[in-house]
Amino acid sequence: MRFKLLILFAFLLIGFVAKAQTQEDQLIKDLIESIAENLPEDYDLSELQDRLTYYRKHPINLNNTTAEELKTLVFLSPLQISNLFEHIRKNGKLIDIAELQSIAEFDLQTIQRLLPFATLAQSTIVDKITLENLRKYGNNDLILRYGRVIEKSRGYTDLPGSRYLGTPDRYLFRYRYTYSNRVSASLVMEKDAGEYLFKNPKPASYFFPSNYTDFMSGHVAILNTGRFKKIVLGDYTMQFGQALTLWSGFAFGKSPDITGVAKRDVGLRPYTSANEFAFLRGAATTVTVAQNIDFTPFFSHRKLDASLGLNANGERTITTINETGLHRTQNEMNNKNSTEQIVYGGVLQYRTTALSVGAVAYHTSFNRTFVPGSSLYQRFNFAGRELTNVGAHYSYTYKNFYFFGEFGKALDAGLAYVNGALVSLSSTVSAVVLHRNYQKNYHNFFNQATAEASEAFNEKGFYAGLNINPSKAWSIQVYGDYFKYPWLRFRVDAPSDGYEFLGQVTYTPTKTFRATLRFKSEVKQQNTAEIVPFNYLDDVKRENYRAEVKWAIGKSFGFQNRVEVVQFKKGAGNSEFGYLAYQDVSYSPLSSRLTGNIRVAYFNTASYDSRIYAYEDDVLYNFTFGLYNGKGLRGYANLKYRLAKRLDVWGRYALYNYDGVEGIEDTVGSGLDEIKGRMKSEMRLQLRYQF
Repeated sequence: MRFKLLILFAFLLIGFVAKAQTQEDQLIKDLIESIAENLPEDYDLSELQDRLTYYRKHPINLNNTTAEELKTLVFLSPLQISNLFEHIRKNGKLIDIAELQSIAEFDLQTIQRLLPFATLAQSTIVDKITLENLRKYGNNDLILRYGRVIEKSRGYTDLPGSRYLGTPDRYLFRYRYTYSNRVSASLVMEKDAGEYLFKNPKPASYFFPSNYTDFMSGHVAILNTGRFKKIVLGDYTMQFGQALTLWSGFAFGKSPDITGVAKRDVGLRPYTSANEFAFLRGAATTVTVAQNIDFTPFFSHRKLDASLGLNANGERTITTINETGLHRTQNEMNNKNSTEQIVYGGVLQYRTTALSVGAVAYHTSFNRTFVPGSSLYQRFNFAGRELTNVGAHYSYTYKNFYFFGEFGKALDAGLAYVNGALVSLSSTVSAVVLHRNYQKNYHNFFNQATAEASEAFNEKGFYAGLNINPSKAWSIQVYGDYFKYPWLRFRVDAPSDGYEFLGQVTYTPTKTFRATLRFKSEVKQQNTAEIVPFNYLDDVKRENYRAEVKWAIGKSFGFQNRVEVVQFKKGAGNSEFGYLAYQDVSYSPLSSRLTGNIRVAYFNTASYDSRIYAYEDDVLYNFTFGLYNGKGLRGYANLKYRLAKRLDVWGRYALYNYDGVEGIEDTVGSGLDEIKGRMKSEMRLQLRYQF
């Protein structure tokens, strides 16, 4: 207990001597946190942060922009974007940014979020592509990062069986070049903990051959060149329609922002993330073929990690595609680059201010055959080497209505469709409805449509939500989602259904104070935990209660407090509870070389079922989703120091200190990640040079 109090006191002390982020950085952090809650814990959001950081330095001219560009600001809904263009069409260009208040759906919170990333001033950036301009006006951004868990885990000991082949160190090299909105280039190299460094026996691919790092990604892109809107060589993402037929890179699902169920499709984009799975590799372009009509042909050839098996003829077959990008053990190394994927096709789009219609067709092939597992729930999984997908998507704005949807079909397999509408019911109330139907044999390798499950197939559902802003200070979000699975699923041996409900109230009387109350309830079905001759389904209910307050004292001190309680119950079993309470402290003077932030948290959960996730601040372009499971203290501190005008260094230290269980040996983690003792700590250093 004395040790815990010392840790708590130390972190609180750091909070009063450290300096925190600028207000703009805090805004980006708040935006990312608000949309990141339903993402996997290892999700890489650097692509989003990169966009917001760029627009903070080079704001979007609202009088000279496109819907595609505004969609990259993920907090703007499609209806808000359509209303902005309609306002400009009727009234002419905006003269003052305050005019946004007169546009339907532009509430005070949206306008405050938009201001750091928007302008009405004409850009003075020279954008003619010449060697002199590329050298003189280009922006170079170089990041070097090192990190590791300080304690030694079981996987790094000399085990007779499975073990980690590499070192516990993590490295990242990231270089990005941009010239206005015309030229982009990047190179990313990463080594995860446990992976090889300098002696990797299997190169990533023939596009980026390397024996010096586990993962390498890069691109060169030329934009806005005559008829050719985009030309990308190397790694890229494709985001079209409602993510049902063709979508790679990051996508967001359900969140308190109910408009998020309408996807912000941005088309072809260069890829700059360190995520090792969610991208295409090859060449793509978007070309204007006629007025309001664009065509995007693309080609991709990648080597993917896959778990392999043997068929009756002794041939290697694919059982599953591995998405983690981890190559730490001999088994993971054997799976690395074990299959090849070729994808080619195109997207044809017609766009006006109010209407967007698109058609997608592409073909995916592998050098090995997929053979689904023998379990009954896998009966309708994809089998074979080749798959052709076609789809059509639309969006249409009529007055205060925004309609959107997409239909997708896998040839010789199933059908899927999703349709929805956003509507402004009044100046203070907006609503969204969405209906989806994804057949159990709908096959697609680039599908991130709105769904309760991690993949959009074998699911039907209806979603409805409301945004209510009764005054400038109050905001209410409510949504409900009913979903049904027509076929079996993993650990669900019968058709099943469930629902999710969320209600949130936010009170923001001033720019320096915000209070939030949230309730979320989710019910799903799963095989009973009882030992019975035949499995039956139990209801699994999980409820979250959250209270949070953010406030500032003067222009320097900022605080954030959160208390969250989770209740978990399966079938007739007893309910179990978990709770989390944390304190964030920040101090931001008007000018300082030293900046930073800290958190101290206490958590107590009955088991992994009642675990709680919470977004955590980290060094620039790195993202941490803290897992609070068990009982103990969690704390971290981030510091940033400006060594020179364009040279910054970050440092992060984070630790878990768990309560032990009497009579049981103290360990943290499991399997190869098991650490002896009660503590798990991690450090990270990062250097950024802009030139």
